[in-house]
Amino acid sequence: MLDPRLLRAFVAIADHRSFTGAATALNMTQSTISQQLARLEQGIGGALVDRAARPVLPTPAGERLLGHARRILALHDEAERLLTDPAGTHPVRIGMPDDIASHAMTGALAAFAGQHRDIRLDVTIGLSRELTRRYHGGELDIVVVKEARPGPDHRISFAEPMAWYEGSAAPDWPDPIPLVAFPAGGLYRDEMFARIEREGRRWYVALTSSSLSSVLVAVETGMGISLLPCRSTLGRDLRIHAPLGREQPMAVSLYGWETAGPVGELADRMIAVLAGRDGAAGG
Repeated sequence: MLDPRLLRAFVAIADHRSFTGAATALNMTQSTISQQLARLEQGIGGALVDRAARPVLPTPAGERLLGHARRILALHDEAERLLTDPAGTHPVRIGMPDDIASHAMTGALAAFAGQHRDIRLDVTIGLSRELTRRYHGGELDIVVVKEARPGPDHRISFAEPMAWYEGSAAPDWPDPIPLVAFPAGGLYRDEMFARIEREGRRWYVALTSSSLSSVLVAVETGMGISLLPCRSTLGRDLRIHAPLGREQPMAVSLYGWETAGPVGELADRMIAVLAGRDGAAGG
């Protein structure tokens, strides 16, 4: 009964107060406008405009319908725009660790999204092992992960210098020594425990956090020592803990299911950001 085409004809007649003006506005013939109004009136069961009046005016029933008709047409137009706008129709799922989601990386993602309105970026920040599991399970399209060695299907890999850090004003550490660690399942955490066990040191976990920022603050303020990527310590009030010193570098690897098209282009942009990190290690 409330066909949007018929409602549009009725609203145009009410707005222009004439069949001729409505026909011109909608690029139709006056006969077509009259037929559409007649069909709407037939469905409603009453007259909507006073055809004898000059200018043409809505009847009381037409006045009641007019506001609703405008709202129906506005919703119809909004839905039509939504369905015809390609923005965000193709999701690309990305995963990366906390410290990889830098200003440069998120800026590259934002620039890409601005140039590809049809793509919706869905970025997950998490621990590398969980991101790797989700990638191989098909839940993520592109991942950047930290790992001991890059896998055979990696797109590219960069060395991540690692070292044990303490606050610049750290005290002589007690026995057992306090550690600041990432949650269970974190790559750094397992490496920390393995190394300190090899050294024959007694230890306990003083703080656990999934946030790199929180871990850095805890080490800076003297809560304990931690194994950290050297790049993350730039500008921090930290120094290398001399007894444990540096560790073997880890790998920062990018994996992606597609090498061509927009997803391949995005992977290339992310690779460029990762290459910009290379050589920026602190010590």
